[in-house]
Amino acid sequence: MKMFRWQFLIILLTGIVVGVLLITQQPDQTPYVAAPQTGGSYSEGLVGSFQRLNPLFDHYNQTDRDVNRLLFNGLVKFDSSGFPQPDLAMAWGYSKDGLTYNFSLKEDIKWHDGQVFTVDDVIFTIEKMRDPESITPADLKAFWQEIKVNRLDDYNLQFVLPEPFAPFMDYLTFGVLPEHILGGKTFLEIQESGFNLQPVGTGPYQLDHLIVENNKISGVSLKMNTAYFDGAPFIEEVSFKYYPTSTDMYNAYLDGDIQGLSRVTGDFLMDILRDPQVSIYTGRRPELTMVLLNHNDPNVDFLQDVNVRQALMKSINRSVIINQYLSGQAIAADSPILPGTWAYYSNAPIAYDTESAINHLKEAGYLFAGENSSVRSKDGKVLSFTMVYPDDEIHKKIAEAIQADWNKIGVEVLLKPLTYEDLIDQQLVKRDFQAALVDITLSRYPDPDPYPFWDQAQATGGQNYSQWDNRVASEYIEQARITNDLNERIRLYHNFQVVFREEMPALLLYYPVYTYAMKGDVNGVQLGPLYDPSDRLVNLKDWFLLVKRNIQDQPSE
Repeated sequence: MKMFRWQFLIILLTGIVVGVLLITQQPDQTPYVAAPQTGGSYSEGLVGSFQRLNPLFDHYNQTDRDVNRLLFNGLVKFDSSGFPQPDLAMAWGYSKDGLTYNFSLKEDIKWHDGQVFTVDDVIFTIEKMRDPESITPADLKAFWQEIKVNRLDDYNLQFVLPEPFAPFMDYLTFGVLPEHILGGKTFLEIQESGFNLQPVGTGPYQLDHLIVENNKISGVSLKMNTAYFDGAPFIEEVSFKYYPTSTDMYNAYLDGDIQGLSRVTGDFLMDILRDPQVSIYTGRRPELTMVLLNHNDPNVDFLQDVNVRQALMKSINRSVIINQYLSGQAIAADSPILPGTWAYYSNAPIAYDTESAINHLKEAGYLFAGENSSVRSKDGKVLSFTMVYPDDEIHKKIAEAIQADWNKIGVEVLLKPLTYEDLIDQQLVKRDFQAALVDITLSRYPDPDPYPFWDQAQATGGQNYSQWDNRVASEYIEQARITNDLNERIRLYHNFQVVFREEMPALLLYYPVYTYAMKGDVNGVQLGPLYDPSDRLVNLKDWFLLVKRNIQDQPSE
């Protein structure tokens, strides 16, 4: 019995010693909170090359537009739903007839060189955009040439439109230039000006220096604008480095030369998805891929039959296309208006249903002529037509997948690859096609405005390439672009989308998504639906590098 007590005492003492050791050697349990800290740097790779850091010239160069997003401001900016928000402008209003817009500007804004921003800078920039010598896109130049701009005082101006145009706010995101630096110069002189290498803007960041390697600009380094009117950024330095290909950019990321990848492409997507140290963000791109159908070609008049169009739509297996050929980087489309916007009317995407597709064709009277027939016909006219598509590997695979799906229901389609230029200029513009696999880009204009592609008036000479002729749908979109009543516009666009879904004038396939990635120590990043790839940087001033702070050291509220 004494021996048992002695053993018990040894066990008890041993347990006490071990417990004390465990307690004294525990990791620090002091509570911490993740908090933003001013300072640090962020570097991102861009695919492309440097040209000019000037908003007048960045329409054709995405890499310049990305950097300019941090250097310059517009009168307004748009949130992810497509609603205009104040930027340089503080407030605005419009007349009942929709012809006059008054804007009040913020009065506490300074340029990077300390000079005061005024309405004269806005008017100067507009004058340069509509200058006959300007290389501004022709449609944008023509638009501004029709707008009258009135200076009311140093911080108020007025726009007078020739006719009501509700999407007008879309055109006010242009980067404003400093009149005190560029005033008095012709457009050609501005084009060759040293300003394009040493820009002065109003944005949250300003140029620190150009990165030069082998006598070539290989990047730009920006520093925080501590006097930024909307609050100074957290990250002190931001740099962008240029690479000729996405593979080169990714290799630079692996080597530790950059922290962020401006866009993740299919050639390294799977590697990024497997990397646990990477934060990945995706957002809907402002694009829509669809099959346009010619409604005015007597050789394929069966495309005017809604049952045939429904059958063609339901027989396309979009899940296979998205997952197999796009690595899952797309969303099945259900509307010609982009999802996530205020005008979008949510519908369940048309389901892949071969049986239902066949029933539509039978209802339309298209049957197999005999036991050995593989193509349906009606009154001796077979369901056979040609589909043109852009001559690249991805579109080729998609076109072939669609061809195989249609063959399953007894529809024959011949494929014809073309360069994108020929597809547009020789086929779409001339209405000389039967079906066309196309990507529609809706970049930089958040207002949905489907008028150019689907209104009757655009069937001849416009972009209504399908020549869809529907008076009800046209009335909805015509009224929606001339009224500023948001609730009324929403109602009209919802009605338009209902008609579009019922009639299915084109076969909507998918909206591509944009994938953005960076090392996980950058926080505060948000990515919603995009109207331009540079939108990924819209809240960069609120990004921060993660640090630990002791909660006990935080001041009490």
